[in-house]
Amino acid sequence: MSIPFKSDPSSLRQHQLFPSNIFDLLPEDHDCFLFKELLDQLDTSSIEELYSPNGQHAYHPLKIIGILIYGYTHGVFSSRQLEKRSNEDLSFMFIAGKDCPNFRVLSDFRKAHGAFFQDCFKQTVTLAMEMKLASLGHVSLDGSKFKANSSKHKAMSDMHMKQKEQALTEEIDRLIRKGSACDKEEDASYKDKTGYELPDDLTFKKQRLATIKKAKAALEAREETLNPGQPIEGKKQISFADNDARIMGKKGDFDYRYNGQISVDSDHQIIVGQHVSQNAHDKQEVLPGLKSIEENAQKLPDTMSLDNGYPSDSNLEALEEIGIEAYVAVDRGEKSHQTELEDSDRQLVKADFRYDEEHDCFNCPGGQRLELRRRGKDGLYVYQGDANTCAQCHYHARCCPSKSGQARTINTDRNEGLRQQMKDRMAKESSKEIYKHRKTIVEPVFGHIKNGGFRRFSVRGKDKVAGEFSLVCAAHNIKKMVKALMTESMCPGSGERMMVGA
Repeated sequence: MSIPFKSDPSSLRQHQLFPSNIFDLLPEDHDCFLFKELLDQLDTSSIEELYSPNGQHAYHPLKIIGILIYGYTHGVFSSRQLEKRSNEDLSFMFIAGKDCPNFRVLSDFRKAHGAFFQDCFKQTVTLAMEMKLASLGHVSLDGSKFKANSSKHKAMSDMHMKQKEQALTEEIDRLIRKGSACDKEEDASYKDKTGYELPDDLTFKKQRLATIKKAKAALEAREETLNPGQPIEGKKQISFADNDARIMGKKGDFDYRYNGQISVDSDHQIIVGQHVSQNAHDKQEVLPGLKSIEENAQKLPDTMSLDNGYPSDSNLEALEEIGIEAYVAVDRGEKSHQTELEDSDRQLVKADFRYDEEHDCFNCPGGQRLELRRRGKDGLYVYQGDANTCAQCHYHARCCPSKSGQARTINTDRNEGLRQQMKDRMAKESSKEIYKHRKTIVEPVFGHIKNGGFRRFSVRGKDKVAGEFSLVCAAHNIKKMVKALMTESMCPGSGERMMVGA
């Protein structure tokens, strides 16, 4: 007896092989439904004005930004892959409404509308605050390096460009002189040649010289912006592909990168501020970070926490001026030694000397004052003790390295008082308790972004890179909101429709 296995759907007396709506095949709790609800809240009116009513109808910008954000939250960044997934993957098809633009449309949109991505990011911050996912009670600021869309092998240093510029100029002059001499010779000397070989070579070298001059001018403009009035070091490099990118090291790996800065709210890890920097360090990033928070969240945080890359003069001044209660890790050079003086024969470090802001002096462990001796034009403040007193101190051998018998000297600047205040604040147990949560606030966000696949930019130029970084941060916020909705069973489609600004 044969068993009648199902083999052909047409023989199963089905009236239809597929559901009337293909998206019914998706699970009811699939995240794409929540993504679509949230993405539909984005206001695209600012960019719609750029479109013309004439000619072929364009794709609605809401569709394109929806595809980009959904792709970025699911580790798809290539415009070709976005098009492919939107035609093959059912959830992507739902976001695209079964009508995905060509990959060139996606790519061109991403390159051209960086300012719009910044606006989208701002809208995600607004929506997150309306959903009570961010309160700005406590915010952590941190930065991470992302590779630029450039190769370090297609670059040249300032010194090398100057050498190459001179060599090409001399070579072009030589070719011009040689060409002029050839013109005076008999045509028969060319035999079967036409005499056009030299001009071709000359054209190539002229184009190369123009490229180098353009890159050299871009390097000078970039360095003037970053370091006004300072001479350019010969080793400073510039990429021919992306003039704005800079060589930055990351765990010993040096490549062209940008420094992405994010300010993360402690409630649900919502990014409330972000910007892209060309600085390899974080010593000037607090003020831009605060401006970004205020611009996007319309308010400043109550408290902030920052790691030991931020305790610079400009950063401490910005926090003091604006009045933010900040918890900044003490700079490595300011940290107290792990071993007490009396428990070892170690050398005295700067942290062993206590700064007295009222009397503007340093007090040494031996009981002597180091008075202000000199103020340099470069902002350096020099404090020094008395040589005779130092010579009689029982710490002398461990404190005064000078073989000529000079007293101990401490070099600092006008912000020593601010650093001391921060050092005193961070020494409190309550401050340590607040600061220890920093790693659980901001660092996991960079982990989510990079583990999700975004490690390098697809566009070139600081403005376009800033736009794509806004897109990355907006995608992160949307993803966090979707997670919150799924976790708390807050389905936007089940009740009143959520509106940004409502």
